[in-house]
Amino acid sequence: MKIYTRSGDKGMTSLIGGRRVPKNSVRLEAYGCVDELNAHIGMVRSWPLSGQLKAELVRVQHVLFELAGNLATDPSAETGPVRPAVREQDITELEEEIDRLNNTLPPLGKFVLPGGDPAVSACHIARTVCRRTERRILDLNEESPVNEQVIRYINRLSDYLFVLSRRLAVDNRTEELAWEPHNK
Repeated sequence: MKIYTRSGDKGMTSLIGGRRVPKNSVRLEAYGCVDELNAHIGMVRSWPLSGQLKAELVRVQHVLFELAGNLATDPSAETGPVRPAVREQDITELEEEIDRLNNTLPPLGKFVLPGGDPAVSACHIARTVCRRTERRILDLNEESPVNEQVIRYINRLSDYLFVLSRRLAVDNRTEELAWEPHNK
């Protein structure tokens, strides 16, 4: 398989199904953000984590890969049945993992400042990329309907990444700094 095809040299690419679209289309921006998010989650996974946390992140990455493929499919093409990007079970499993992690953490009374540890910072970066991804998917949804489960999953994933950042802060003995208004 040749890595370069030159077919995108003029700013166009093909969706699954064959239709050519500009590389800066809303659809490409949405699934490009999913790809970027997946890479950031891979970065989080590269830090020393428990086997359970790594396994959860790998599961998330698989869902994101399916989700990106779903968004990259031309909805008007006759490509056969498109596999659902996200199952209800994927959302439930993410919620269960959020609850499991959150139940091990001290209560949160204030907003926390991102950072303090490289792994914690990587989680916060992934969380903010996830929020941007959600916005781009919502932009696409205004143009072409996106499965509701995709939107719900991405929304829940940002919550998961926040709770994971807190779990890693505790595991790595990193102080969570509370946000304090600077202009009291």
